[in-house]
Amino acid sequence: MAVSPGSIPQDGTQVPRFHNPLIHRYIKTYLLPDKSNQGKRKTAVKKRSLDPIFNETLKYKIDEAELQGRVLNLSVWHHDSLNRNLFMGEVEIELKAWDWSNTGPQWFNLQPRTPVTPDALSSRGKLNLALKFISAGSEGGALPPTGELHIWVKNAQNLIPFKGSAVDSFVQCYILPDDSKASRQKTRTVKKNLSPIFNHTMVYDGFQAKDLAQACAEFTIWDRDTFSKQQLGGIRLSLGTGKSYGLPVPWMDSTEEERHVWEMVFKTPGQWVEAALPLRTNLSLRT
Repeated sequence: MAVSPGSIPQDGTQVPRFHNPLIHRYIKTYLLPDKSNQGKRKTAVKKRSLDPIFNETLKYKIDEAELQGRVLNLSVWHHDSLNRNLFMGEVEIELKAWDWSNTGPQWFNLQPRTPVTPDALSSRGKLNLALKFISAGSEGGALPPTGELHIWVKNAQNLIPFKGSAVDSFVQCYILPDDSKASRQKTRTVKKNLSPIFNHTMVYDGFQAKDLAQACAEFTIWDRDTFSKQQLGGIRLSLGTGKSYGLPVPWMDSTEEERHVWEMVFKTPGQWVEAALPLRTNLSLRT
């Protein structure tokens, strides 16, 4: 990938081909909307060149599915003699439209700085968990007395904060349609970690296997601040029928991947069903 030698600096005036021979340029990249220090990559500074050749490979470790909601930001900067970094122009590329079969370089005209739009992101990371349904009386001695849903919240990966470079996160769970406080369970808060390990188990009882077809296990992950909290994303495990006990409900909106996990839970009672699912930002409001 390449950028064109023309640039538009922050004030919007055109500077053709950077004719100042004292300009020392480098390129910085982010996978938006992640603008944390962990998500920053940059090249070496090329000094006194009108046509700098960087010839560097900047790498990110990320699942292919997550690229659909990311935007690659490449910006050109001047590192001056006073150790200041001056913005010269940038390019933003939506990776969901990128032709991955094209391995040759491409030129892009540099543009003025554009605002980040984090709400456009479809996922803010991934949640790893396992679920197991234990039927009533399946363990001998009439135990358990009712069906039990066991949930093991393992960890989250590659969380994308709304601001800053860290997240103080916890996972919250409801088994809908019961959205009362009695249904709510949550993990501890893991501080300042974009890939937090929760290793937390939850148990819900009083179920029959047929109830799972009408229910939805909702998991949301939150960023806790000093005086508030903000939802980063979530998943909903259900059959995705749009109805519960014959009534239309907005929270039966599971994706195909989420539906498959839920089907396996009650098709394989007594066995752990592993899942690694993207934390969606488009969960429908419950009411």
